[in-house]
Amino acid sequence: MAALAIPFPLAGLATPETDQGRLDEWLRTLDEQNAANGRVGTGRLAARVGELAIGTPYEAATLEAYIRRGGSPTATEPLALSLTRFDCVSLVEASLAVARVFETNPPGQTSGDQAWKRFGREIEKMRYRAGMRAAYSSRLHYFSEWISDGARRGLLRDLGAELGGAEDARPLRFMTEHRSSYAALADGQVFREIGEMERGLDNSPRRVISTAHIPDIADGIQTGDVLAFATSIPGLDVSHAAFAYRGSDRVLRVLHAPLSGGAVEITKSTLPEYVSAIRRGTGILVARPLARKR
Repeated sequence: MAALAIPFPLAGLATPETDQGRLDEWLRTLDEQNAANGRVGTGRLAARVGELAIGTPYEAATLEAYIRRGGSPTATEPLALSLTRFDCVSLVEASLAVARVFETNPPGQTSGDQAWKRFGREIEKMRYRAGMRAAYSSRLHYFSEWISDGARRGLLRDLGAELGGAEDARPLRFMTEHRSSYAALADGQVFREIGEMERGLDNSPRRVISTAHIPDIADGIQTGDVLAFATSIPGLDVSHAAFAYRGSDRVLRVLHAPLSGGAVEITKSTLPEYVSAIRRGTGILVARPLARKR
């Protein structure tokens, strides 16, 4: 994701026109599509945004750009926003944010700076614990916590239990055990805070639908459901995030921003095929986006 590492109050003014213009264009497109085809739920709206983003370049690690430029991880983290560059998580967040801006406003009445500021607020609500942006450690660094925190606040529904997911209770310690890979963790205070966060997740096991079980529950997955790809890498919960997607052929595929492909795409392979090919993959976490209340 191409981060715009700026304080949020200035986000609507400091964003390049290409990003803000893309938001306005996508909101207009959603308006036209809904007028023609009827309103759909948040997840399907987000998948429509993901379709509009196909071909957008992949860019990794830009949420950390402010630290590489000398910013402090103990200060309030700048809100990074983009609709012209994505990594896997920022595609999910941005698509959902656009969908929620659209569905909480009358058709055609949100655009320009107002829409961009609303977009930023929606990103902030998803990206940070309890929706409160503070220092580096307030960000939801483990995607399984992104799901559980969002579920507690009514942003989505974790489908792990109802789809037959098994508990993965392995402790999450990847960040602190790979301290040198995270520039922010060079700061002792931040390192301690991340360690406390990791230990705090010990009593929150993930519900993982095993790779072998995915074909059995595929009918329970809808276009726009959020997918997280579980991994056996020690200390880590998931290695990738995406949307479930069914096109006109009704085949279940993956809409995502992959590092390997370099741009947003829909996979040619089916979801079970895709997961089976992931090295050290163990299955998926699934969550269904919910509408933001006005």
